[in-house]
Amino acid sequence: MTTLHAAPLYASVILDVDSTVAGLEGIDWLARQRGEDVAAAVRELTEASMDGRIPLDEVYGSRLDVIRPSLADLRRLGAEYLKHVAPGVREAIQRMREAGVRVVFVSGGLRQAILPLVQSLGAGPDDLHAVTVILDENGDYLDFDRTSPLTTQAGKRDAVASLSLPRPSLMVGDGATDLAARDAVDAFAAFTGFVRRRPVVDAADLVVESFDRLLDLVFGVENGERP
Repeated sequence: MTTLHAAPLYASVILDVDSTVAGLEGIDWLARQRGEDVAAAVRELTEASMDGRIPLDEVYGSRLDVIRPSLADLRRLGAEYLKHVAPGVREAIQRMREAGVRVVFVSGGLRQAILPLVQSLGAGPDDLHAVTVILDENGDYLDFDRTSPLTTQAGKRDAVASLSLPRPSLMVGDGATDLAARDAVDAFAAFTGFVRRRPVVDAADLVVESFDRLLDLVFGVENGERP
């Protein structure tokens, strides 16, 4: 790894989770547990949303209403996240935090499933902003937090803005909902380590294909790949 400068260029880094911190789309994994027909339908909705062809608002509730994940499902998904951690992400987060960079996770995914991953990376519950699934006393699905801005297409912009993070700030993610946060940060980097979404890459300020490259960008060792 390249020797890093002492002072980072960004005071805050906001990380997406699905297909960024982990090589997994959680909602698609849950759908596969319900059979191929459900999986195919949900996968198409997810891709259309991440590419920006369909607003997330139009698909978020419908996907969960079909899947209806239980507490047991969420725990199994949490274990899958831990199996699919991006190469170098633990080291990168540790290096950034040691240098005083505020690192937070902002995801449209399901909080109960993502939290074990975030904690395994040395972060705490307050560092994760995601959507809570509402369960009954038996752990069966009831609903999700419909008040969360993260269930909407532009919700990451509102969520990030509400955090009042130190500036300058950098958003890192793979999808259109991550790009939507561009107005609330100083720069947006498209992460292409798992999937390269052309509309997102074309609109990004920077592109990084790995967490090693993200470290280079944050510490000013070299410019990230330009779209």
